[in-house]
Amino acid sequence: MKENLEKRLADNLRQRIPSLAMFLTAGYPSLDATRDLILALEDGGADLVEIGMPFSDPLADGPVIQGASTAALRNGVTLPWILDCVRQVRDRSSLPLVLMGYLNPILRYGEERFFRDAAEAGVDGVILPELPLEEWSHAAHRIAAAELSGILLVAPTTPPDRVRTIDESSSGFLYCVSTTGVTGSTVSRETFGDIRRIKSAVRKNPMLVGFGISSPEKASEFAEVADGVIVGTALLRRLDEDCSPQGVASWVNSFRRALSS
Repeated sequence: MKENLEKRLADNLRQRIPSLAMFLTAGYPSLDATRDLILALEDGGADLVEIGMPFSDPLADGPVIQGASTAALRNGVTLPWILDCVRQVRDRSSLPLVLMGYLNPILRYGEERFFRDAAEAGVDGVILPELPLEEWSHAAHRIAAAELSGILLVAPTTPPDRVRTIDESSSGFLYCVSTTGVTGSTVSRETFGDIRRIKSAVRKNPMLVGFGISSPEKASEFAEVADGVIVGTALLRRLDEDCSPQGVASWVNSFRRALSS
């Protein structure tokens, strides 16, 4: 399925349209809501959805996503449930779907089995934020064998030579973290210089920026120095106010309009 993701982002690049990715914790705010919320994100104009796989110790995440993960685990989310949810979405949509999460649940499930089952369910790619480049080969051959995109991350402090190496090892897109903090951290235009430096070193993949993209205005600003943006914490906060599919689609569309203007 990785061609589905790659084609979507390549088409946007060709048309000079910034890509919009939305992050949603599976099973939050409820199990019943997840499938319809994913479809609402597509209706609002998202180009892809990152589905967070809840974990009890999400080191890269700020308090909002940590709280959502805790609530989702209490709701009974498991990896088999997430894959079944993807299958249900696939019955109605070809929207690119990327699973993002930590290694422990995958190791417990069985790595080879997990990536194979994810591909069969209709997943397009995976992001494993705690796996550095030096350990990427541990999972890379299994991800490639399942024909999934394996998406790696770079940070504002990543040297250009290392950016190029990570970019070459990544597929689908390159995830540029806007800050050295956790998800939901405040970011400013002062980071633009670092992001431009990273972008200039990228040769292979589209580069999407995440962490701290909190409003349509912020999305528009960061799209000036990247090929797209990733919105997570802001969406989860929105779900606490209004988790109706119609309300979510309208909210996402405000980001889509800002990126298209």
